[in-house]
Amino acid sequence: MKRTVPLLASAAILALSLTACGSSSGSGDSSASGSTQSGSALQKVKDAGVLTVGTEGTYRPFSFHEGSELTGYDVDVIKAVGEKMGVDVKFQETQWDAIFAGLDAGRFDVIANQVAINPDREKKYLFSEPYTVSTGVVVTKSDNNDITSFDSLKGKKTAQSLTSSFYEAAKAAGATIEPVEGWAQSVTLLKQGRVDATVNDKLTFLDSQKTNPDDSIKIAAESEDKSESAVTLRKGSEDLQEAIDGALDELRKDGELATISEKYFGEDVSK
Repeated sequence: MKRTVPLLASAAILALSLTACGSSSGSGDSSASGSTQSGSALQKVKDAGVLTVGTEGTYRPFSFHEGSELTGYDVDVIKAVGEKMGVDVKFQETQWDAIFAGLDAGRFDVIANQVAINPDREKKYLFSEPYTVSTGVVVTKSDNNDITSFDSLKGKKTAQSLTSSFYEAAKAAGATIEPVEGWAQSVTLLKQGRVDATVNDKLTFLDSQKTNPDDSIKIAAESEDKSESAVTLRKGSEDLQEAIDGALDELRKDGELATISEKYFGEDVSK
C-alpha cells in the first residue's frame, strides 16, 4: 500500500492505509450545509457552486479511469456528498506525492483519495467523519486449518511487498518473508503452495473477490486494529468539514453509503 499509517505493535496488530477520490455534480439537500459565514470555506464553495477535489485517478478500486471516465468507490462517495450539499464536484487529478501540497496551495478544497487518519496528519489537517474502515487480514488457502490468527504465522512463510506496511506486520508475527511485487503475485504463490499465507488489507481481498471470485482462498484471521480514511481539508475549513459530515451522515442514514460499498466490495466498508 502506498499510503502507509503507523501499524502494529505485536504479532496480531496492524494498521493500513488507502487513498481515494470522488467526482461529479448534482444538487441536493442544503440542510447538510452548516455555517455560511461570508468568506468562509463553505461559503466560497457555495458561491462557486463547485467543490474542487484532489484525487489520483490511478488507485483502483477507489479512484481510477474506465476509458475517459473517472470512477471508483471514493469518486462515487464524493459525488454523493456533492449532491447532498447542492454543489457540483470538480476533480483535480494529482500524483500522491504532490496531493497534500496541492491542498496546502489551495488548488482544491479537499482531498478524497483514501487518506488514512493518523495523529501526524491530524496536527496539520482536518478530517471528515470516516467513510472507509478496514483491517489487516491473513489470507490462506481455503483448506488451510493451521493458520487461525496472526500468532499462527510464526515460523510460516508469507508473500509480502517489502515496501508495504503489511511486510512489517508479517515480520513482527514471526513469519519468513517471500518478497513479491503486489497482491496478484502473492496470491499466485499462495495458490501454488510456495507460501503459507499473505498479510494484506481486507479491502484488497474484497476487491479481488468482487472482481474475480475465488473460493480457493479465504480470510483466516483479521486484526483488531482498524484504519479509517476520510475527506481531508485545510485547517480553518471547519464549516466545510461540518457540511461534508452532514452529507455523509445523510448518506449513511438513507443507505447510499452501504450501496456504494457493496457495489465495489460486496459488503459495507463505510463503518
